[in-house]
Amino acid sequence: MSTGTPNTQHAVDNEIDDLRTGFVPFPADRAETYRQAGYWTDQPLDTLLSEAAARWPQRTAIADAGTSYTFAELDALADRVGAGLTAQGIAPGDRILLQLPNSCRFAVALFGLLRARAVPVMCLTGHRTAELGHFAEVSGAVGMVITDRAGGFDFRDMAGRLVAEHPRLTHILVDGEPGDFRPWSAVTDYAGPLPEPAPVDATLPALLLVSGGTTGLPKLIPRTHNDYRYNAIACAQAYGMTGDDVCLVALPAGHNFPLACPGLLGSMTVGATTVFTDDPSPEAAFALIDKYQVTLTGLVNALAKLWAQACDWEPVLPTSLRVVQVGGSRMMPDEARFIRENLSPGTQQIFGMAEGMLNFTRPGDPIDVVDNVQGRPMSPHDEMRVVDENGIEVAPGEEGELLVRGPYTLNGYYRADEANARSFSPDGFYRSGDRVRIFTEGPRAGYVEVTGRIKDVIHRGGETVSASDLEEHLHTHPKIAAAAAVALPDEYLGEKICAAVVFKGPPITLAELNGFLDERGVSAHTKPDLLAPMPSLPKTAVGKVDKKQIIAALVDK
Repeated sequence: MSTGTPNTQHAVDNEIDDLRTGFVPFPADRAETYRQAGYWTDQPLDTLLSEAAARWPQRTAIADAGTSYTFAELDALADRVGAGLTAQGIAPGDRILLQLPNSCRFAVALFGLLRARAVPVMCLTGHRTAELGHFAEVSGAVGMVITDRAGGFDFRDMAGRLVAEHPRLTHILVDGEPGDFRPWSAVTDYAGPLPEPAPVDATLPALLLVSGGTTGLPKLIPRTHNDYRYNAIACAQAYGMTGDDVCLVALPAGHNFPLACPGLLGSMTVGATTVFTDDPSPEAAFALIDKYQVTLTGLVNALAKLWAQACDWEPVLPTSLRVVQVGGSRMMPDEARFIRENLSPGTQQIFGMAEGMLNFTRPGDPIDVVDNVQGRPMSPHDEMRVVDENGIEVAPGEEGELLVRGPYTLNGYYRADEANARSFSPDGFYRSGDRVRIFTEGPRAGYVEVTGRIKDVIHRGGETVSASDLEEHLHTHPKIAAAAAVALPDEYLGEKICAAVVFKGPPITLAELNGFLDERGVSAHTKPDLLAPMPSLPKTAVGKVDKKQIIAALVDK
């Protein structure tokens, strides 16, 4: 790959130049600081696997209900898949949408793409044409890796619609029955020569994560080889992971949380095993935890509560769990106690974002800290400011919006100039949209408490849903005059999505509304759980929709 003909090398250079377009790099002075601190090593992200294969070749790297690979086996398979992808015409710098369910095949595809020096766009299986078309358009993706069917949904039909709308998508690989596309086995069964991987500029994106979506469609988050390697290594160290640990990935593997906090990538840095499940129900997950003696997993609050409750009735209990990370939305103290007392005494809170910044409680922290705050920064070089609505820093210990920057926090969304103008301060701090206080005294000093949010989002079962994006879809319905998407409290999901709607005539049903949203390609986790017809939407003094009034009226019913 690195020794191609002048014409092929020119094509590769063009792809790398294209990858740089719309990418906001780290400033040179900060980048040098992170290198001097030893955080950045200018190595490709996939070297996490090759290093693990060299140190622990016979240890089990990944497993699912039916398959497992040692580090040596996974490393060799990644080489073969990378070469197969190159033979299919995928070039270094090409963006490829990766949308596979949780399984060993996800890890194989991820590392195969990295070995081919492609840039995976980490899609979730719940994403549909609206989101995937947006990702393809913004990233300039040239291909997709998908499954044939999952959860009763045919991903090949969706791929066909996307290809018709986005002609750059010429490489569609299907794990399973391929239909009109190429089978994934054409890549995994590649038997040709294995060229040396192309050199990597570790300051460029290794992969693109997907934002939770706070305004409009989700944005793409460039994570560089340098910052994401550090993210994985530092997370594993902070949690005290060793090669004796076994990490269960029960959340969608394309999320930052189960991918690198520490998740799959962090586990590799210490030689630990990662187990995948696409069924996070207590019955299935507890059986897998028992089978593999899982010691660590990351869950969203709603799922952690369900697992804790299930310990009362499931015959097989997750007794091997040493650490359960809980994040995705703020956990109230009574919830934290319930999970700690019923699921695992090693419960730890995590407050972070795919954009970078991570805070979590640590092993050995006092119970009062674990139950009541969301953690402290992962890195000594994480910088945090708390500011008021005018961007002025508040007094120490006071509430305000959290602004962050550091060695693994992005400097700009990918190809999103307008969003970047809103989301970053002039000196490069990311505006998180979270309302917090940072304690200055006592055992909580330096720890963060999340007290609310600035951005209009709904945290449903660990997914962050943009209220404005859903409202845009709702307003396209011919029978809807006005609509507001609001969050209502829910015991199991944390928050559920309610569409408060003013109809032009007779109201439609929730099923009819969600059928309409299905046709628009809206992802499964974005659709309303409740529909509340209203005669009008209340307004604030300045004429904006008063969502607090809507929520109060609906909660009081």
